[in-house]
Amino acid sequence: MDDIARHADLADLRETDAAVDLSADKTGRALHEFIADMYPISRSITGDGTRRTIDLIRNYVPLTTCEVPSGLQVFDWTVPPEWNVRDAYVKNSAGERVIDFRKSNLHLLGYSIPVSAHMTLDELKPHLYSDPEKPDWIPYRTSYYEKTWGFCLPHNELLAMQEDVYEVCIDSSLAPGHLTYGDLRLLGRTSDEVLISCHICHPSLCNDNLSGIAVATALAQHLRKMELRYTYRFVFIPGTIGAITWLALNEAHVGRVKHGFVLTCAGDSGAMTYKRSRRGNTEIDRAWSYVLEQSGEPYEIQEFSPYGYDERQYCSPGFNLPIGTVMRTPFGRFAEYHSSADNLDFVRPAALYDTLKKAIAAIDVIENDACFRNEKPFCEPKLGNYGLYGGLGGLAAGDFQMGLLWVLNMSDGDHSLLDIAERSKLPWAVIKEAAAALSRAGLIKQSEPGPTN
Repeated sequence: MDDIARHADLADLRETDAAVDLSADKTGRALHEFIADMYPISRSITGDGTRRTIDLIRNYVPLTTCEVPSGLQVFDWTVPPEWNVRDAYVKNSAGERVIDFRKSNLHLLGYSIPVSAHMTLDELKPHLYSDPEKPDWIPYRTSYYEKTWGFCLPHNELLAMQEDVYEVCIDSSLAPGHLTYGDLRLLGRTSDEVLISCHICHPSLCNDNLSGIAVATALAQHLRKMELRYTYRFVFIPGTIGAITWLALNEAHVGRVKHGFVLTCAGDSGAMTYKRSRRGNTEIDRAWSYVLEQSGEPYEIQEFSPYGYDERQYCSPGFNLPIGTVMRTPFGRFAEYHSSADNLDFVRPAALYDTLKKAIAAIDVIENDACFRNEKPFCEPKLGNYGLYGGLGGLAAGDFQMGLLWVLNMSDGDHSLLDIAERSKLPWAVIKEAAAALSRAGLIKQSEPGPTN
């Protein structure tokens, strides 16, 4: 990988501290403000907008910036030329910008080739994209792998355009350069990795792009404060081609990935959704299902399908990694999807924080899941003799006592704490604290090795 990708700005992961802790404000206000900072940037699968976004993330966590050259073959794909835009517009004969990239970067079809021309409305129309079903919103459209150009605009504005000779300008460049992504590795006690991935390639779309970046960044900040069991790998990558490139460059090492998930659509007001990995019943799939069930709030569990976000690359049969997808309302099921209405008003601070809180809860499960063996397996030990009769801390006495009994009964070296939590339907905090108390009392002992996928 080092021979291919150019790395920049290596940082000490334990010493760099951000000025703002995105995870500290329980309203999610800091997360929303971070999204607002990223919102105006024109991003794509390559280019300076992607670099600027990574630079903003690096204000909070010490990413390594990785540059992969155009033209590199990555499995069946090729890293594309780098695309950058300086300006783009359509002017009428009076010199007025009737479509203006400076007002919204969604106005320009992604990866448009350079254009400088004058044309009639009939000549221009084949290059104009609108959505009659959402006539007041700008649709988001791209053409990454076919050389073409175009503009996007609200359908009502398209209908209002007059017969005229229009000046069309797209001051863009497509040239050899780099695909850029950000990589952060937080070292744990083991080299086994948890991969957390989000895409950074969409322009001004808050839920389907920036919400995942914000929650992933806050999650990384949270984990940097902890003593970790697993090593955590965060990748901030362009969708599809970025994941394919990362997998190609890390093919020899992806066997270290034991758990993971893609974060996206994390800020709308809908219920939480978890899409299972291709394997369908990995520990991370079970951890997320358990956390969402325990929340007592509405949620949805989706089965795997080979369509969606980058989980379909991580779960391709050659890799088959234990990677699910975490979102709120799934893509395509909210009206604002891929339009200018996916804006700062659409994402909610409280929803962003709720997604973060549940991600922390799921990670707490995999961090602390383990198999134990009962050291006194013949009948129940007399718990009072070990100071274990009664409640612990803020836990209800009844729950804690049931947790002790469940952990004692199921600790046969084959059942993990997650197995016990699922079967007992007790809160994770109860099972975790019961196991800790029984371990301190010498009544259970951790088995080796722990649970694996």
